[in-house]
Amino acid sequence: MSAARADFEAFVAERSTALLRTAYLLTGDRGHAEDLLQTALIKTYRHWDRLTNREDPTAFVRRVLVTTHAGWRRRVRISEFVSETPLLRGDEQPGIDVGERQAMVAALAQLPPRMRAVLVLRYWEDLSEAGTAEVLGCSVNTVKTHTTRGLARLRELLATDRATPACSGKER
Repeated sequence: MSAARADFEAFVAERSTALLRTAYLLTGDRGHAEDLLQTALIKTYRHWDRLTNREDPTAFVRRVLVTTHAGWRRRVRISEFVSETPLLRGDEQPGIDVGERQAMVAALAQLPPRMRAVLVLRYWEDLSEAGTAEVLGCSVNTVKTHTTRGLARLRELLATDRATPACSGKER
């Protein structure tokens, strides 16, 4: 096995879980997230020798995830959901219960793809505004605008979700 291949396999072993979560937050579906990550890793492997010398491979894979997802959404709009298997474990976010996490993921899925990508990169991947702009290939002001509007929209969606009473089985 070549050294480059061994380095790539070590990178995948170390970062694939976090990258799969990013893909899940972008797509909202586990199956599509797995397909997206696999495609991104294939594209990354083609350029691996160049990447290890010049830039952070994780940043490159994030960019490939976002651009590939955007390309897929332009080509085909898929609305089939086979299963809802969350990739976000409770032990990683101790202050958030499962219901709140599911509501957040559902609200995130309702945002436009670019806005969702900005919020995922800024708050899940913890990138700076400049880092997010670099990954998305846009200006910092665009990131700020999408962040502000996206957070406002999430607040609206979550407030609406909380204001809708759950069916208790009793009519009042």
